Amino acid sequence: MKKEERYKKIIEWFSVNMPIAETELHYESPFQLLISVILSAQCTDKRVNMVTPALFQAFPTPEVLAASSQDEVFEYIRTISYPNSKARYLVGMAKMLVETFGGEVPSDIKDLQKLPGVGRKTANVVASVVFNKEAMAVDTHVFRVSNRIGLTTNSKTPLETERTLVKHIPGPLLPKAHHWLILHGRYVCTARKPQCLDCGLKEYCKYFEKQMSKGPLHP
Repeated sequence: MKKEERYKKIIEWFSVNMPIAETELHYESPFQLLISVILSAQCTDKRVNMVTPALFQAFPTPEVLAASSQDEVFEYIRTISYPNSKARYLVGMAKMLVETFGGEVPSDIKDLQKLPGVGRKTANVVASVVFNKEAMAVDTHVFRVSNRIGLTTNSKTPLETERTLVKHIPGPLLPKAHHWLILHGRYVCTARKPQCLDCGLKEYCKYFEKQMSKGPLHP
């Protein structure tokens, strides 16, 4: 199957079988989503959602968070991975929002990446989810699934994967496609035990084709 046809079939399947695909992080504003995405680095969305209600209540605005200390923030996120670093990032991020961006989360991806704790992936997530920018955030799920099913070929870096996906997926679909791949990787195409026999994409999947060539798969 040629790459163009694979993309077409996979996009069609997701469009029918996952018409609604959204972040599983809980938020009510761009500021809250930005905090959640920073916290979600190397941490599950489930864990992040457990700590953010109290965190959002304690620090409801960039101004309040900017006036706090790393130690204060740490107490709310101590069960998150790398809490010391993330507490420092959150305070620094809030200070820059207040001092540079008038207390508003910027919509521009380059501006977002200026904020402490915000790399390309985080910036793309915020830009696509909140501002509906045509951006593709590549996390571990997107990177793994894209390579495994054959949307990318031997991509070595998230940036390489991002560029390939952006090239082949229609721009308006990119924000949703990001969640298609994340959710598929989280619940079906898992890292250690992909559920190939139950996967609706197996007909178009290079990994499944390769596994079947070795003999029948068993549940």
